[in-house]
Amino acid sequence: MLTVFFIIGKLQLPAYRSFYFAKEMRKANSLHFSSNESFNQLIKDLNKNELKQNKLPDKLKNVLRPYQKEDFNWLNTLVNYNFGGILADEMGLGKTIQVISLLLAHQKKDSTNLVVAPASVIYNWENEAQKFAPELKTAVLVGTKKERTQILANASKYDLLITSYQSLNRDLEAYQKLVFNIQILDEAQNIKNHQSITAQSVKVIKAHHKLALTGTPIENKLSELWSVFDYLMPNFLGSYLDFKKKFELPIIKDEDEEAEKQLVEMVTPFILHRLKKDVLNDLPAKEEEIVYVNMGSKQSELYKLQTQKLIAELSCQGDAEFKRAHFEIFAQITKLREICCDPHLLYENYHGNSGKLIATIDLIKANLENGHKILLFSQFTSMLEIIQNKLRKLKVPIFVITGATAKKERQDKIHQFNSLDKPAIFLISLKAGGT
Repeated sequence: MLTVFFIIGKLQLPAYRSFYFAKEMRKANSLHFSSNESFNQLIKDLNKNELKQNKLPDKLKNVLRPYQKEDFNWLNTLVNYNFGGILADEMGLGKTIQVISLLLAHQKKDSTNLVVAPASVIYNWENEAQKFAPELKTAVLVGTKKERTQILANASKYDLLITSYQSLNRDLEAYQKLVFNIQILDEAQNIKNHQSITAQSVKVIKAHHKLALTGTPIENKLSELWSVFDYLMPNFLGSYLDFKKKFELPIIKDEDEEAEKQLVEMVTPFILHRLKKDVLNDLPAKEEEIVYVNMGSKQSELYKLQTQKLIAELSCQGDAEFKRAHFEIFAQITKLREICCDPHLLYENYHGNSGKLIATIDLIKANLENGHKILLFSQFTSMLEIIQNKLRKLKVPIFVITGATAKKERQDKIHQFNSLDKPAIFLISLKAGGT
Protein backbone atom coordinates (compact mmCIF):
# COMPACT_ATOMS: atom_id res chain seq x y z
CA MET A 1 0.00 0.00 0.00
CA LEU A 2 1.06 3.58 -0.69
CA THR A 3 0.40 6.19 1.99
CA VAL A 4 -0.67 9.75 1.22
CA PHE A 5 -1.00 12.32 4.01
CA PHE A 6 -3.72 14.99 4.18
CA ILE A 7 -3.83 17.99 6.52
CA ILE A 8 -6.99 16.51 8.03
CA GLY A 9 -5.64 13.00 8.25
CA LYS A 10 -4.10 10.06 6.41
CA LEU A 11 -5.29 8.06 3.41
CA GLN A 12 -4.06 4.65 2.28
CA LEU A 13 -4.57 3.49 -1.27
CA PRO A 14 -3.09 0.86 -3.59
CA ALA A 15 0.07 2.04 -5.37
CA TYR A 16 -1.51 1.52 -8.81
CA ARG A 17 -4.01 4.29 -7.96
CA SER A 18 -1.27 6.86 -7.31
CA PHE A 19 -0.84 8.27 -10.81
CA TYR A 20 -4.57 8.82 -11.31
CA PHE A 21 -4.91 10.12 -7.74
CA ALA A 22 -2.15 12.69 -8.26
CA LYS A 23 -3.87 13.96 -11.42
CA GLU A 24 -7.17 14.34 -9.61
CA MET A 25 -5.52 16.22 -6.75
CA ARG A 26 -3.92 18.65 -9.18
CA LYS A 27 -7.36 19.36 -10.64
CA ALA A 28 -8.85 20.03 -7.20
CA ASN A 29 -6.98 23.27 -6.54
CA SER A 30 -8.96 23.98 -3.39
CA LEU A 31 -7.79 20.71 -1.83
CA HIS A 32 -4.27 20.86 -0.39
CA PHE A 33 -2.34 17.69 0.27
CA SER A 34 1.21 16.65 0.99
CA SER A 35 3.02 13.44 0.16
CA ASN A 36 6.32 11.84 0.94
CA GLU A 37 9.34 11.41 -1.33
CA SER A 38 8.47 7.83 -2.31
CA PHE A 39 5.08 8.97 -3.61
CA ASN A 40 6.65 11.77 -5.65
CA GLN A 41 9.28 9.40 -7.05
CA LEU A 42 6.60 6.89 -8.05
CA ILE A 43 4.64 9.56 -9.94
CA LYS A 44 7.82 10.64 -11.71
CA ASP A 45 8.76 7.08 -12.63
CA LEU A 46 5.31 6.36 -14.04
CA ASN A 47 5.61 9.32 -16.37
CA LYS A 48 6.75 7.78 -19.67
CA ASN A 49 8.63 10.98 -20.53
CA GLU A 50 10.78 10.72 -17.39
CA LEU A 51 11.55 7.02 -17.26
CA LYS A 52 14.46 6.08 -15.06
CA GLN A 53 17.29 4.42 -16.99
CA ASN A 54 17.69 0.77 -15.99
CA LYS A 55 20.81 -1.30 -16.50
CA LEU A 56 20.57 -3.21 -19.74
CA PRO A 57 22.08 -6.69 -20.03
CA ASP A 58 25.56 -6.06 -21.47
CA LYS A 59 25.15 -8.38 -24.43
CA LEU A 60 22.01 -6.57 -25.63
CA LYS A 61 23.20 -2.96 -25.31
CA ASN A 62 24.18 -2.84 -28.97
CA VAL A 63 21.29 -5.00 -30.15
CA LEU A 64 18.26 -3.07 -28.95
CA ARG A 65 17.15 -0.03 -30.91
CA PRO A 66 16.60 3.24 -28.99
CA TYR A 67 12.81 2.81 -28.78
CA GLN A 68 13.30 -0.79 -27.56
CA LYS A 69 15.56 0.49 -24.77
CA GLU A 70 12.75 2.87 -23.77
CA ASP A 71 10.33 -0.07 -23.72
CA PHE A 72 12.81 -2.03 -21.60
CA ASN A 73 13.00 0.85 -19.09
CA TRP A 74 9.21 1.04 -18.95
CA LEU A 75 8.84 -2.71 -18.38
CA ASN A 76 11.50 -2.55 -15.67
CA THR A 77 9.69 0.29 -13.93
CA LEU A 78 6.49 -1.75 -13.82
CA VAL A 79 8.26 -4.81 -12.43
CA ASN A 80 10.21 -2.78 -9.86
CA TYR A 81 6.96 -1.31 -8.51
CA ASN A 82 5.10 -4.65 -8.73
CA PHE A 83 2.69 -3.34 -11.35
CA GLY A 84 1.30 -5.16 -14.35
CA GLY A 85 1.18 -3.61 -17.81
CA ILE A 86 0.36 -4.04 -21.48
CA LEU A 87 3.12 -3.66 -24.06
CA ALA A 88 0.95 -2.84 -27.06
CA ASP A 89 3.54 -1.87 -29.67
CA GLU A 90 2.57 -2.55 -33.26
CA MET A 91 3.48 -5.95 -34.62
CA GLY A 92 7.04 -6.05 -35.94
CA LEU A 93 8.60 -3.66 -33.41
CA GLY A 94 10.26 -6.46 -31.42
CA LYS A 95 8.17 -7.07 -28.32
CA THR A 96 9.75 -10.53 -27.89
CA ILE A 97 13.34 -9.34 -27.57
CA GLN A 98 12.27 -6.58 -25.18
CA VAL A 99 10.72 -9.16 -22.86
CA ILE A 100 13.78 -11.40 -23.15
CA SER A 101 15.91 -8.41 -22.11
CA LEU A 102 13.65 -7.95 -19.09
CA LEU A 103 13.95 -11.63 -18.14
CA LEU A 104 17.73 -11.41 -18.33
CA ALA A 105 17.76 -8.29 -16.15
CA HIS A 106 15.59 -10.01 -13.52
CA GLN A 107 17.14 -13.46 -13.68
CA LYS A 108 17.28 -15.00 -10.22
CA LYS A 109 18.53 -18.31 -8.91
CA ASP A 110 15.78 -20.94 -8.56
CA SER A 111 13.29 -18.55 -10.15
CA THR A 112 11.25 -19.55 -13.20
CA ASN A 113 9.45 -17.34 -15.71
CA LEU A 114 6.47 -18.38 -17.81
CA VAL A 115 5.48 -17.30 -21.32
CA VAL A 116 2.01 -18.26 -22.56
CA ALA A 117 1.62 -17.78 -26.31
CA PRO A 118 -0.40 -19.04 -29.30
CA ALA A 119 0.76 -22.52 -30.34
CA SER A 120 1.99 -21.14 -33.67
CA VAL A 121 4.69 -18.96 -32.05
CA ILE A 122 5.96 -20.99 -29.08
CA TYR A 123 8.97 -22.21 -31.08
CA ASN A 124 9.68 -18.66 -32.17
CA TRP A 125 9.92 -17.71 -28.48
CA GLU A 126 12.32 -20.60 -27.95
CA ASN A 127 14.47 -19.57 -30.92
CA GLU A 128 14.59 -15.92 -29.82
CA ALA A 129 15.56 -16.95 -26.29
CA GLN A 130 18.33 -19.21 -27.60
CA LYS A 131 19.57 -16.46 -29.93
CA PHE A 132 19.60 -13.53 -27.49
CA ALA A 133 19.78 -15.21 -24.09
CA PRO A 134 21.31 -18.69 -24.41
CA GLU A 135 22.19 -18.54 -20.69
CA LEU A 136 18.49 -18.83 -19.87
CA LYS A 137 17.69 -22.51 -19.49
CA THR A 138 14.52 -22.79 -21.54
CA ALA A 139 11.94 -25.53 -22.07
CA VAL A 140 8.90 -25.65 -24.36
CA LEU A 141 5.93 -27.54 -22.99
CA VAL A 142 5.03 -29.76 -25.95
CA GLY A 143 4.54 -33.46 -26.50
CA THR A 144 2.24 -35.66 -24.45
CA LYS A 145 0.51 -34.57 -21.26
CA LYS A 146 2.86 -36.84 -19.33
CA GLU A 147 5.93 -35.18 -20.88
CA ARG A 148 4.60 -31.69 -20.14
CA THR A 149 3.74 -32.65 -16.56
CA GLN A 150 7.29 -33.96 -16.08
CA ILE A 151 8.76 -30.62 -17.19
CA LEU A 152 6.42 -28.74 -14.83
CA ALA A 153 7.40 -31.05 -11.97
CA ASN A 154 10.99 -29.89 -12.52
CA ALA A 155 10.13 -26.25 -13.21
CA SER A 156 12.70 -24.95 -10.73
CA LYS A 157 15.47 -26.30 -13.00
CA TYR A 158 14.49 -23.88 -15.76
CA ASP A 159 14.74 -20.10 -16.11
CA LEU A 160 12.00 -19.93 -18.72
CA LEU A 161 9.05 -22.16 -19.58
CA ILE A 162 7.05 -21.59 -22.77
CA THR A 163 3.59 -23.04 -23.28
CA SER A 164 0.55 -22.51 -25.45
CA TYR A 165 -2.86 -21.38 -24.24
CA GLN A 166 -4.31 -24.76 -25.19
CA SER A 167 -1.65 -26.71 -23.27
CA LEU A 168 -2.07 -24.47 -20.24
CA ASN A 169 -5.79 -25.24 -20.14
CA ARG A 170 -5.08 -28.97 -20.23
CA ASP A 171 -2.23 -28.87 -17.69
CA LEU A 172 -3.76 -26.50 -15.15
CA GLU A 173 -3.66 -29.00 -12.29
CA ALA A 174 0.13 -29.34 -12.64
CA TYR A 175 0.54 -25.58 -12.07
CA GLN A 176 -1.20 -25.49 -8.68
CA LYS A 177 1.93 -25.56 -6.52
CA LEU A 178 4.07 -23.41 -8.81
CA VAL A 179 4.85 -19.72 -8.30
CA PHE A 180 6.57 -17.96 -11.22
CA ASN A 181 8.69 -14.82 -11.12
CA ILE A 182 7.31 -13.15 -14.26
CA GLN A 183 4.35 -14.44 -16.26
CA ILE A 184 3.92 -13.06 -19.78
CA LEU A 185 0.90 -13.45 -22.04
CA ASP A 186 1.77 -13.08 -25.72
CA GLU A 187 -1.14 -12.10 -27.99
CA ALA A 188 -3.11 -11.36 -24.82
CA GLN A 189 -6.28 -10.79 -26.84
CA ASN A 190 -6.67 -14.54 -26.37
CA ILE A 191 -8.17 -13.75 -22.94
CA LYS A 192 -10.48 -10.98 -24.17
CA ASN A 193 -13.54 -13.03 -23.16
CA HIS A 194 -13.29 -13.02 -19.37
CA GLN A 195 -15.74 -15.91 -19.14
CA SER A 196 -13.68 -18.23 -21.34
CA ILE A 197 -11.74 -21.18 -19.96
CA THR A 198 -8.52 -19.67 -21.33
CA ALA A 199 -9.01 -16.38 -19.48
CA GLN A 200 -9.88 -18.14 -16.25
CA SER A 201 -6.91 -20.50 -16.58
CA VAL A 202 -4.20 -17.85 -17.00
CA LYS A 203 -5.64 -15.86 -14.10
CA VAL A 204 -5.19 -18.67 -11.56
CA ILE A 205 -1.48 -19.07 -12.33
CA LYS A 206 0.54 -17.60 -9.46
CA ALA A 207 3.31 -15.14 -10.37
CA HIS A 208 5.03 -12.21 -8.66
CA HIS A 209 4.79 -10.07 -11.80
CA LYS A 210 2.41 -10.21 -14.76
CA LEU A 211 2.72 -8.62 -18.20
CA ALA A 212 0.67 -8.76 -21.39
CA LEU A 213 1.74 -8.31 -25.02
CA THR A 214 -0.85 -7.38 -27.62
CA GLY A 215 -1.15 -4.88 -30.41
CA THR A 216 -4.92 -4.86 -29.91
CA PRO A 217 -5.90 -4.45 -26.22
CA ILE A 218 -9.44 -3.74 -27.46
CA GLU A 219 -10.70 -5.50 -30.59
CA ASN A 220 -14.46 -5.18 -30.25
CA LYS A 221 -15.62 -4.48 -26.69
CA LEU A 222 -14.44 -2.50 -23.66
CA SER A 223 -14.89 -5.64 -21.57
CA GLU A 224 -11.80 -7.03 -23.34
CA LEU A 225 -9.68 -4.34 -21.74
CA TRP A 226 -11.19 -5.15 -18.35
CA SER A 227 -10.34 -8.84 -18.80
CA VAL A 228 -6.66 -8.14 -19.53
CA PHE A 229 -6.37 -5.83 -16.52
CA ASP A 230 -8.19 -8.38 -14.37
CA TYR A 231 -5.28 -10.69 -15.19
CA LEU A 232 -2.61 -8.03 -14.66
CA MET A 233 -3.90 -6.31 -11.51
CA PRO A 234 -7.16 -7.77 -10.14
CA ASN A 235 -9.53 -5.11 -8.76
CA PHE A 236 -7.69 -2.28 -10.54
CA LEU A 237 -10.83 -1.68 -12.62
CA GLY A 238 -13.16 -3.20 -10.03
CA SER A 239 -15.40 -6.18 -10.65
CA TYR A 240 -16.78 -6.58 -14.15
CA LEU A 241 -20.24 -5.49 -12.97
CA ASP A 242 -18.72 -2.32 -11.48
CA PHE A 243 -16.71 -1.69 -14.65
CA LYS A 244 -19.76 -2.22 -16.84
CA LYS A 245 -21.86 0.18 -14.78
CA LYS A 246 -19.18 2.86 -14.37
CA PHE A 247 -17.45 2.76 -17.77
CA GLU A 248 -18.68 0.32 -20.39
CA LEU A 249 -22.36 1.28 -20.59
CA PRO A 250 -21.84 5.06 -20.16
CA ILE A 251 -19.08 5.12 -22.80
CA ILE A 252 -20.66 2.80 -25.37
CA LYS A 253 -24.35 3.47 -24.84
CA ASP A 254 -24.38 7.10 -23.67
CA GLU A 255 -21.13 8.30 -25.30
CA ASP A 256 -20.11 9.73 -21.94
CA GLU A 257 -16.88 11.63 -22.66
CA GLU A 258 -16.13 12.22 -19.00
CA ALA A 259 -16.28 8.49 -18.22
CA GLU A 260 -14.08 7.78 -21.25
CA LYS A 261 -11.55 10.39 -20.15
CA GLN A 262 -11.46 8.95 -16.64
CA LEU A 263 -10.86 5.42 -17.93
CA VAL A 264 -8.08 6.62 -20.25
CA GLU A 265 -6.35 8.43 -17.38
CA MET A 266 -6.54 5.33 -15.20
CA VAL A 267 -5.05 2.87 -17.68
CA THR A 268 -2.58 5.10 -19.57
CA PRO A 269 0.37 4.61 -17.15
CA PHE A 270 0.09 0.84 -17.63
CA ILE A 271 -0.13 0.70 -21.44
CA LEU A 272 2.71 1.44 -23.85
CA HIS A 273 1.58 1.62 -27.46
CA ARG A 274 3.76 2.74 -30.37
CA LEU A 275 3.24 2.43 -34.10
CA LYS A 276 5.99 1.96 -36.66
CA LYS A 277 5.48 5.54 -37.81
CA ASP A 278 6.21 6.70 -34.24
CA VAL A 279 9.70 5.20 -34.29
CA LEU A 280 10.60 5.52 -37.98
CA ASN A 281 13.89 7.22 -37.17
CA ASP A 282 14.97 4.03 -35.39
CA LEU A 283 13.96 1.72 -38.24
CA PRO A 284 15.72 1.13 -41.56
CA ALA A 285 14.07 2.76 -44.55
CA LYS A 286 11.57 0.64 -46.47
CA GLU A 287 11.14 1.07 -50.19
CA GLU A 288 7.88 0.13 -51.87
CA GLU A 289 7.27 -0.29 -55.56
CA ILE A 290 3.94 -1.20 -57.11
CA VAL A 291 4.28 -3.11 -60.37
CA TYR A 292 1.23 -2.97 -62.65
CA VAL A 293 0.78 -5.96 -64.93
CA ASN A 294 -1.47 -6.53 -67.94
CA MET A 295 -3.19 -9.88 -68.35
CA GLY A 296 -2.40 -12.17 -71.22
CA SER A 297 -4.94 -12.12 -74.09
CA LYS A 298 -6.59 -15.45 -73.22
CA GLN A 299 -6.43 -14.59 -69.51
CA SER A 300 -8.14 -11.25 -70.16
CA GLU A 301 -10.84 -12.96 -72.23
CA LEU A 302 -11.58 -15.42 -69.42
CA TYR A 303 -11.75 -12.55 -66.92
CA LYS A 304 -14.26 -10.64 -69.05
CA LEU A 305 -16.44 -13.73 -69.48
CA GLN A 306 -16.43 -14.40 -65.74
CA THR A 307 -17.25 -10.74 -65.03
CA GLN A 308 -20.15 -10.73 -67.50
CA LYS A 309 -21.51 -13.90 -65.93
CA LEU A 310 -21.44 -12.33 -62.45
CA ILE A 311 -23.07 -9.08 -63.67
CA ALA A 312 -25.82 -11.05 -65.43
CA GLU A 313 -26.55 -13.02 -62.24
CA LEU A 314 -26.69 -9.87 -60.13
CA SER A 315 -28.97 -8.01 -62.55
CA CYS A 316 -31.58 -10.75 -62.23
CA GLN A 317 -31.66 -10.67 -58.43
CA GLY A 318 -33.84 -8.61 -56.15
CA ASP A 319 -32.69 -7.37 -52.74
CA ALA A 320 -33.93 -10.47 -50.93
CA GLU A 321 -32.19 -12.81 -53.36
CA PHE A 322 -29.01 -10.75 -53.15
CA LYS A 323 -28.92 -11.09 -49.35
CA ARG A 324 -29.40 -14.84 -49.57
CA ALA A 325 -26.76 -15.25 -52.28
CA HIS A 326 -24.00 -12.99 -50.96
CA PHE A 327 -21.72 -15.93 -50.08
CA GLU A 328 -22.03 -17.20 -53.63
CA ILE A 329 -21.23 -13.68 -54.91
CA PHE A 330 -18.05 -13.60 -52.79
CA ALA A 331 -17.13 -16.99 -54.24
CA GLN A 332 -17.53 -15.59 -57.76
CA ILE A 333 -15.35 -12.57 -56.88
CA THR A 334 -12.69 -14.96 -55.55
CA LYS A 335 -12.76 -16.72 -58.92
CA LEU A 336 -12.04 -13.37 -60.60
CA ARG A 337 -9.04 -12.89 -58.31
CA GLU A 338 -7.79 -16.40 -59.13
CA ILE A 339 -8.03 -15.67 -62.86
CA CYS A 340 -5.95 -12.54 -62.25
CA CYS A 341 -3.26 -14.65 -60.60
CA ASP A 342 -3.28 -17.53 -63.05
CA PRO A 343 -6.29 -19.16 -64.79
CA HIS A 344 -4.69 -22.55 -64.09
CA LEU A 345 -6.02 -22.13 -60.54
CA LEU A 346 -9.51 -22.66 -61.97
CA TYR A 347 -9.02 -24.43 -65.31
CA GLU A 348 -6.64 -27.38 -65.64
CA ASN A 349 -6.99 -27.34 -69.43
CA TYR A 350 -6.10 -23.63 -69.76
CA HIS A 351 -3.44 -23.20 -72.45
CA GLY A 352 -2.68 -19.49 -72.25
CA ASN A 353 -0.26 -17.61 -70.00
CA SER A 354 -0.60 -15.39 -66.93
CA GLY A 355 0.72 -11.83 -67.05
CA LYS A 356 1.11 -11.75 -63.28
CA LEU A 357 3.00 -15.07 -63.15
CA ILE A 358 5.40 -13.95 -65.90
CA ALA A 359 6.05 -10.62 -64.14
CA THR A 360 6.49 -12.34 -60.77
CA ILE A 361 9.07 -14.81 -62.09
CA ASP A 362 10.95 -11.97 -63.83
CA LEU A 363 11.04 -9.93 -60.60
CA ILE A 364 12.26 -12.95 -58.65
CA LYS A 365 15.03 -13.69 -61.14
CA ALA A 366 16.21 -10.07 -61.16
CA ASN A 367 16.38 -9.88 -57.37
CA LEU A 368 18.07 -13.27 -57.04
CA GLU A 369 20.70 -12.18 -59.56
CA ASN A 370 21.33 -9.11 -57.39
CA GLY A 371 22.02 -11.35 -54.41
CA HIS A 372 18.73 -10.83 -52.54
CA LYS A 373 16.71 -13.20 -50.40
CA ILE A 374 12.99 -13.01 -51.13
CA LEU A 375 9.77 -13.48 -49.18
CA LEU A 376 6.78 -14.06 -51.43
CA PHE A 377 3.28 -14.12 -49.96
CA SER A 378 0.06 -15.35 -51.55
CA GLN A 379 -3.43 -16.02 -50.25
CA PHE A 380 -3.70 -18.97 -52.65
CA THR A 381 -1.51 -21.93 -51.69
CA SER A 382 -2.16 -23.42 -55.14
CA MET A 383 -0.52 -20.30 -56.63
CA LEU A 384 2.54 -20.95 -54.48
CA GLU A 385 2.72 -24.45 -55.97
CA ILE A 386 2.67 -23.03 -59.50
CA ILE A 387 5.42 -20.53 -58.66
CA GLN A 388 7.49 -23.21 -56.94
CA ASN A 389 7.34 -25.43 -60.02
CA LYS A 390 8.48 -22.50 -62.19
CA LEU A 391 11.41 -21.76 -59.88
CA ARG A 392 12.86 -25.28 -59.59
CA LYS A 393 15.07 -24.83 -62.68
CA LEU A 394 16.75 -21.79 -61.05
CA LYS A 395 18.50 -24.10 -58.59
CA VAL A 396 18.22 -21.77 -55.59
CA PRO A 397 17.05 -22.82 -52.12
CA ILE A 398 13.23 -22.69 -51.92
CA PHE A 399 11.32 -22.81 -48.65
CA VAL A 400 7.55 -23.07 -48.26
CA ILE A 401 5.19 -22.42 -45.35
CA THR A 402 1.44 -23.05 -45.62
CA GLY A 403 -1.23 -24.01 -43.15
CA ALA A 404 -0.26 -27.65 -43.72
CA THR A 405 3.31 -27.08 -42.46
CA ALA A 406 3.84 -28.35 -38.90
CA LYS A 407 4.65 -25.65 -36.34
CA LYS A 408 8.07 -27.08 -35.44
CA GLU A 409 8.90 -27.48 -39.14
CA ARG A 410 8.02 -23.79 -39.72
CA GLN A 411 10.64 -22.66 -37.22
CA ASP A 412 13.24 -25.01 -38.70
CA LYS A 413 12.64 -23.57 -42.17
CA ILE A 414 12.80 -19.98 -40.88
CA HIS A 415 16.08 -20.75 -39.13
CA GLN A 416 17.55 -22.35 -42.26
CA PHE A 417 16.45 -19.41 -44.42
CA ASN A 418 17.87 -16.84 -41.99
CA SER A 419 21.15 -18.76 -41.77
CA LEU A 420 21.79 -18.64 -45.51
CA ASP A 421 24.24 -16.05 -46.81
CA LYS A 422 23.24 -16.54 -50.42
CA PRO A 423 20.10 -15.82 -52.51
CA ALA A 424 17.02 -17.87 -51.59
CA ILE A 425 13.26 -17.60 -51.78
CA PHE A 426 10.58 -18.24 -49.19
CA LEU A 427 7.02 -18.92 -50.43
CA ILE A 428 4.49 -18.19 -47.70
CA SER A 429 0.72 -18.38 -47.46
CA LEU A 430 -0.77 -15.21 -45.96
CA LYS A 431 -2.72 -16.97 -43.21
CA ALA A 432 0.11 -19.18 -41.95
CA GLY A 433 2.94 -16.70 -42.57
CA GLY A 434 1.08 -13.77 -41.07
CA THR A 435 1.23 -15.50 -37.70
